[in-house]
Amino acid sequence: MNNELTRKDIEDMEREIEHRKVVVRPELLEHVKEARSHGDLSENFEYYAAKREKNQNESRIRYLERMIRTANIVEDESGDDEVGINKTVTVYVEEDDCEEEYKIVTTVREDSLHGLVSTESPMGKALLGHKVGDRVEIVVSKEYSYFVEIRKIDNSTMDDPGTLRNF
Repeated sequence: MNNELTRKDIEDMEREIEHRKVVVRPELLEHVKEARSHGDLSENFEYYAAKREKNQNESRIRYLERMIRTANIVEDESGDDEVGINKTVTVYVEEDDCEEEYKIVTTVREDSLHGLVSTESPMGKALLGHKVGDRVEIVVSKEYSYFVEIRKIDNSTMDDPGTLRNF
């Protein structure tokens, strides 16, 4: 399966890989050596915990490298005044009489609890390409849909909280 990633996603992943190889890996190897020096390995919980943490780091590195290797790079072709990838959009939800803010992201970055909405979600698909003032129908299922009005589109490239949390 090839994941859709932006160039920024790939840069963030490469930064994480570098950090894990240069900073985290040596620290974890030192923890393993220290725990091993405490003697009998058959009853040394510290040793097994340190090995597990080291292995998790190596698995994460392999996972990120595989994601980069197999990625389909997507570009945001929306205009500055249109909803697109990595843009934050403020919408007025008519049904709930409230404003909500979402950042439109690729599928591997989505995290609805933190306002990160995938381009493949019903809301992401519906909003892409629309402009401020547009009234957009969000079709959730055959039986249910609702309307939002786009109030603001922010093109700033500030990182979202928890960068890389979903890779």
